[in-house]
Amino acid sequence: MLKIKKKKTEKKKEVYALGQHISMSADKARRVIDQIRGRSYEETLMILELMPYRACYPIFKLVSSAAANASYNMASNEANLVISKAEVNKGTTIKKFKPRARGRSYPIKKSTCHITIVMKDISLDDKYVEIDSLKKPRWKNKHTAVYRDMYSSGGIWDKK
Repeated sequence: MLKIKKKKTEKKKEVYALGQHISMSADKARRVIDQIRGRSYEETLMILELMPYRACYPIFKLVSSAAANASYNMASNEANLVISKAEVNKGTTIKKFKPRARGRSYPIKKSTCHITIVMKDISLDDKYVEIDSLKKPRWKNKHTAVYRDMYSSGGIWDKK
């Protein structure tokens, strides 16, 4: 007879929400996802409400769904949630033909994408490292611009 040892189950620290076959280009959704990766839940909601892109609405729904999963499954507070992983994958492409003049046809390709949002509860993590360090800086301020007063610069126009 086989004996099966039960492992001690740890409390889950991450939850996810998955949106499949969203009718949108993966590049357009990735533009929004790059802005919210590594941010807190409340900050993400503010960013998504104010951004002018069409991709914000399905991503907003996925983020709120992941937060609802976290509050239901892990009984965690929304203030402790951080987006630890957000990715966009290319989905299937719907191909149709539109009839045109003189018996020709024009192909229409509608692309879809799959979006995955993984949220982490930072209150359950003992070794919490600052998640903002996951975000790569988009620019570094190496050079500061020096503005000069162009009217009193001592140039050609100051001479009479």
